[in-house]
Amino acid sequence: MLLFSNHTAMQITVDSGNVRAADSIYGRGLAPFIGITSVSAFVMTITIIVLIMQGNKRSFYHEKVSRMQSGMITFMAEVVENRDDNTGGHIRRTAAYVECIAKELKRQGRYSNILTDRYLSDMVVAAPLHDIGKIHIPDAVLNKPGKLTEEEFEIMKTHTTAGEELLTHAKKELGESGYLNTAVEMAAYHHEWWNGKGYPYGISGEAIPLCARIMAVADVFDALTSKRCYKSAMPLEKAYAIIREESGTHFDPAVVEAFFAVTADMEEREELNKMI
Repeated sequence: MLLFSNHTAMQITVDSGNVRAADSIYGRGLAPFIGITSVSAFVMTITIIVLIMQGNKRSFYHEKVSRMQSGMITFMAEVVENRDDNTGGHIRRTAAYVECIAKELKRQGRYSNILTDRYLSDMVVAAPLHDIGKIHIPDAVLNKPGKLTEEEFEIMKTHTTAGEELLTHAKKELGESGYLNTAVEMAAYHHEWWNGKGYPYGISGEAIPLCARIMAVADVFDALTSKRCYKSAMPLEKAYAIIREESGTHFDPAVVEAFFAVTADMEEREELNKMI
């Protein structure tokens, strides 16, 4: 039996006032004893996909079983996305942020034609798979503790299309799934920018799927406010300032508005600091 306790995170650099997110890894616990290879990560990925497909039958399952499946998807996604000795909790935190932001958008009546209860549910379950394409990134790049070179960053950026291809192939092999449709969109587009200056496709505005626009805010906020081996956690107010500054350029302004409504409420209830 293998035991794993790694979590995922992101490496960010601030260049001329703009936040650029580049995936890195930060893990702890039993990682010194267990190494996650690309082969074992691929096996875990297939297992995740099977669990997702089984989740499509959740109406035939007891609610407790559905929760267990969602928990296993999250746990295995953490294993797949972490192959070094750093720590974090990125997957669980970003999934929680995504859920809170989506619920607030729904409460506000934003994107009501898209944000159905089913879409929201699929988004929360699919969120842990947004960086699944990292299984194709070489360890030397994935585990580099310092800033990536331009060439390395170009390699890192391919995790978006790699994740898209892997999950699209899963759809073809296993059939249509609400989870997989949303997971494909999150994996492919969560680094796109509202103004079209993101990657991998350079699409803009509402052409970017809503789930990916929500994940973009969650992803960057968690990167900013989390401690990394090469930096301290950024103070909340500074992170907030960056999110505000990037509204309308990096981020969908409606999503940013919902994000701040959520964080203000969470701060009042002293929940935000427990998550970070």
